[in-house]
Amino acid sequence: MKVLGISGSPRKGGNTETIVRHILRAAEGEGAGTEMISLSGLDIRPCTACMACASKETCSVKDDLWPVYEKMKEADGIVLATPVYYGSATANMKALMDRAGFIASHNGRLFEGKVGGPYAVARRSSQYFTQSQLNFWFHTLGFFIPGSIHPNIAFGMEKGDVEKDQEGMETAWRFGKNMALMIKKLKA
Repeated sequence: MKVLGISGSPRKGGNTETIVRHILRAAEGEGAGTEMISLSGLDIRPCTACMACASKETCSVKDDLWPVYEKMKEADGIVLATPVYYGSATANMKALMDRAGFIASHNGRLFEGKVGGPYAVARRSSQYFTQSQLNFWFHTLGFFIPGSIHPNIAFGMEKGDVEKDQEGMETAWRFGKNMALMIKKLKA
C-alpha cells in the first residue's frame, strides 16, 4: 500500500509541504509506504490539447511531468495539496492535474478506483473554492475520496504558520489515516 503526496507550492519547505508530510505520517501510522513530491523547481507546462494522449499513453510536451505521472500510476492513494494563489490552485498544480488527468482518462481511466483527495492551504480566503477545484479532479477521474473532521483546508502564510492551525493539522492527520484505512478495505 503506497500513498503519494504532491505539494504544488513553489515554496520549498513551506506550509503546503508541512501539511503533506503530516498527512503522510498519519498514513504511515496505518502501515502505508509513502512518498512526497514537491513541484517546486519542476518544469510542468500546461496541456496543449494536441490529443497525442488520446491514442496512446504519452504526452507531446517534454518536461518534468512523466516521472511524476508514473509515480501517480503506481500509488494506491494520492494527495494533491496546493496553496491558494489568487483564489485558485497554483499553475504547476493545475498543469499537473490537466495533463495527468487527460493521459489517465484517455488510456483506460488509469486512476479510477484509487483513493485520493485534495488539501488547500490559504492565508485567509478562497480555500474552499481551491479545495473544491481539486476535489472535482478526483471525482471526475473516479477516485474514492475519504472524509475527515472538517473540509481539507489549513491556514498559514509564513513558513511554519500552518502548524499553529490545530484544526487544520488534526483534519490533515485524520484525512491521512482515513486514506490508509480506505485503501486497506478496498484491497481486502
